[in-house]
Amino acid sequence: MKEKLLFFVRRIREGRLQEMWRETKWIYGYAKHYWLAMIFYTALGMVGTVIALLMSLVSRDLIDIITGHQTGEVIKTFSMMIGLNIFTTLLGMASDYASSYISMKVDAEIKSDIFEKILVTDWESLTNYHTGDLLTRWGSDATNISDGVLNFIPDLIVSVFRFISAFAMVIYYDWTFAVFAFLGMPVSLILSKTLMNRMVNNNKRSAALGAKMSGFNQETFSNIQTIKAFDLIKLYVARLKQLQKEYITMRLDFQKMSIGTSIILSTVGLIVSYASYGWGIYRVWSGVISYGTMTMFLSLSGTLTGALHNLTSLVPTAIGLTTSAGRLMDIVEMPREDRSHDEEVEELRKKYVNEGISLCMRDVSYTYKTGTEVFDGASIDAHPHEIIALVGPSGEGKTTMLRLILSLMPIKEGEAALCGGNADIDTRNSTKVELTPSTRKLFSYVPQGNTMFSGTIAENMRNVKPDVTDEEIVEVLKMSCAWDFVEKLPDGINSEIKERGGGLSEGQAQRLSIARALLRKSPILLLDEATSALDVATERRVLKNIMYDEYPRTCIVTTHRPTVLSACNRVYAIRNKKCEILNEEEIDEMVRGF
Repeated sequence: MKEKLLFFVRRIREGRLQEMWRETKWIYGYAKHYWLAMIFYTALGMVGTVIALLMSLVSRDLIDIITGHQTGEVIKTFSMMIGLNIFTTLLGMASDYASSYISMKVDAEIKSDIFEKILVTDWESLTNYHTGDLLTRWGSDATNISDGVLNFIPDLIVSVFRFISAFAMVIYYDWTFAVFAFLGMPVSLILSKTLMNRMVNNNKRSAALGAKMSGFNQETFSNIQTIKAFDLIKLYVARLKQLQKEYITMRLDFQKMSIGTSIILSTVGLIVSYASYGWGIYRVWSGVISYGTMTMFLSLSGTLTGALHNLTSLVPTAIGLTTSAGRLMDIVEMPREDRSHDEEVEELRKKYVNEGISLCMRDVSYTYKTGTEVFDGASIDAHPHEIIALVGPSGEGKTTMLRLILSLMPIKEGEAALCGGNADIDTRNSTKVELTPSTRKLFSYVPQGNTMFSGTIAENMRNVKPDVTDEEIVEVLKMSCAWDFVEKLPDGINSEIKERGGGLSEGQAQRLSIARALLRKSPILLLDEATSALDVATERRVLKNIMYDEYPRTCIVTTHRPTVLSACNRVYAIRNKKCEILNEEEIDEMVRGF
């Protein structure tokens, strides 16, 4: 006893109870929005309990009438029993339909809310989690929360009501039967305490391993071409089997514990039931109660035991709920992006819709959370109708600079802003807005790799501009040199694209991605190695089309291929954590050395 007490004291000191309380309050933040649904569920459960108790009474009367212990109308009493059974069946059907509808609705609303919160979470913090882990938390854990929000409190209230009402009836008719209802309570309480911490650890291990398997599957199917190319099929099948083995072992260990617990509880339940049955026979034999009353007591004894077991089973349910809540809180309580400047950014767009917008960065510094310093005093200027290039060896910070421009990562030091027209930060009285997540609406971005979605070419285009006409789509396809191959497709812009641009070459997918970015008509266009799969002639045509377009667009390109630098207004080389402007001689030397 002393060891158990010390164990629970240690768990309290470790903060587990405080952690569970904090997670419970987080769940309540969702539960309070669905109090009407919870009242509805609770009411249905209580009505069902009352009907069950009435059926016990009717069953008692019917047996007593048949055995001659009581006079009455057999047909009337039997009809009442049939009526109660029919009503119970109809109530169950209505309850199942209503619960399915409400449960799906609540599940969708909670998942939608968490989905939105994940999307507005700080990008750099979010990259610490594997995609598979995020999917598991958003899917399984969110479903656990939605199920628990609707069921836990109603189940608790209904089980308590069922226990109290059945116990009151037993006391009213023969208090001696109440003793048997409590015979199994000490065993249930002891087992629930023993299981609690093992359940917490098992739920965490299960969730973590489930996320690991989800991530493995997602990565495998996303990179199936690479796996085939390197002939890694046997290796990946073996890895999957190993993960499955770990998961099965973990689940079986817990299953063994659950089976042992079930055997003990079932044994105790049988002892209690047979003890109640024996006591009932003795009371009937002694003439204290009738056969019908004994039948009612046996029914009520089962109700009491069932209600007690339901209350005990709510312990692992609560543990599962708080575990899922903790995993979701890890995500949704990370720093959020600041979207408070949306109106200011929209005003800048409207004011300079005909003049364009410049990007200006002064003495910008950035260090990753790992401690790696990427920039120290870097400066860049880019203005409307200009194409600015960022060059440098791989890993020197070109993509990082674009992420800073998009405010995916916060700038630690220095100044970065969007300025109206051809102004810059140093221009007096110029209209400027600091770079924040809100300024992303002024950018179009074409990242490295294939970013096309499954669907038609037209649907991909309309993702960024839903009301665009077919003519406008064709126009941007011509600008990006994609119309050359799209017009030859059987269905033109309505031709289907597979997942991740399947069915297209890398060059074709890049040109479509550029067309989609141009269609958005954003003041600033960012191309991150977005022309790497194009031949030199096509690459130059695309950049010239962008440069000669009448729309006042500011374009920033990162590239490893210096052959296009002659088409750029300025070239910045990332050197020594700064951005240095190259002169014509340096550019010519890079082109010759390519």
